[in-house]
Amino acid sequence: MKGNILTPGGWIHGELRYGARIEAIEGHEVDPSANGDDYILPGFIDVHVHGGAGRDMMEGGDAPHIIAAMHAKHGTTALLATTMTAPVEDIERALGAIGAACRARGKNEARILGVHLEGPYINSGKLGAQPPFAREASLDEVNRFSEQAPMRLITVAPEIDGHMVLLRAMADAGIRVQIGHTNGSYEVGVQALEHGAAGFTHLFNAMPGLHHRDPGMVGAALAHAEYAEIIPDLLHVHPGAIKTALRCIPKLFCVTDSTAAAGMPDGEYMLGRQVVHKCMGGVRLADGTLAGSTLTMDQALRNLVKIGLTLQDASRRVSTNAADYLGETQRGRLAPGCHADFVVLDRELNIKAVYIEGEAL
Repeated sequence: MKGNILTPGGWIHGELRYGARIEAIEGHEVDPSANGDDYILPGFIDVHVHGGAGRDMMEGGDAPHIIAAMHAKHGTTALLATTMTAPVEDIERALGAIGAACRARGKNEARILGVHLEGPYINSGKLGAQPPFAREASLDEVNRFSEQAPMRLITVAPEIDGHMVLLRAMADAGIRVQIGHTNGSYEVGVQALEHGAAGFTHLFNAMPGLHHRDPGMVGAALAHAEYAEIIPDLLHVHPGAIKTALRCIPKLFCVTDSTAAAGMPDGEYMLGRQVVHKCMGGVRLADGTLAGSTLTMDQALRNLVKIGLTLQDASRRVSTNAADYLGETQRGRLAPGCHADFVVLDRELNIKAVYIEGEAL
């Protein structure tokens, strides 16, 4: 594969040779603006995917496969299947299907690396578009869930009784814990980070905002976080707020928080047990509450460049930082020995080709 290749050391104009893994990258350093060749970037990594192509992860069955295939077309080469706050039987049904999809990637599908359990361990006062089934966390329940599918990431409201102690236990078990859907204060956020929380779920959304006399959970993130998710659909978060987060959080990374409505026409869709409506470029509950997005990662990349990021920096935000966050050292970068997960973009940053573990879609 020839073109302008983005490596960890910068841009190379030359050839990327690969099988299932990258074998070699040969060429010379280049300013990609000096030629008209395609861009070759690491495949996108999305740790917050609820759905797409009219399907929702909570459905179980073949939904994870359909969703992973839809996002692969938009350059996502690896993702976390994200669940909703729901009764335990609904969660376990979803996990059974997700676990099976993790073990057996289908043709033309993004690799499902595991689960992002977004609820039920959240604050009932900050549900956002989550259904009203929030409850206290239980380590025994998390361990039981882990038997069905790999728990890679769990969103927790740390202010709930007992949760602060569980943060450390989950982190020690190798699970990334994010603060989200929370009414916690700045002080609670700082304490949660000290107890093992590693990031923040869809920064700015479903958490107390920043005030100069009451910094809130957003203030804790901006002052102390190394990692945080953000939804760059330019609807959930104003470009100015994105730029603020970029200056404050070294390894800010992007997620889609995509729903069944992603890749579909306007209309009604399901988000867990909730009916959501796609219209005017967004997804909302009947009362107007934002309910996930229709964003895809290729559009996230274009949006970042639109608001002023270099393509190199934007690529880190949709790929490398999320890989590092999950400890996926052989994804999210183009270097010999890494999985041959990459996307080929034209000069307008439109997808021309996607390769997942060396296989072309």
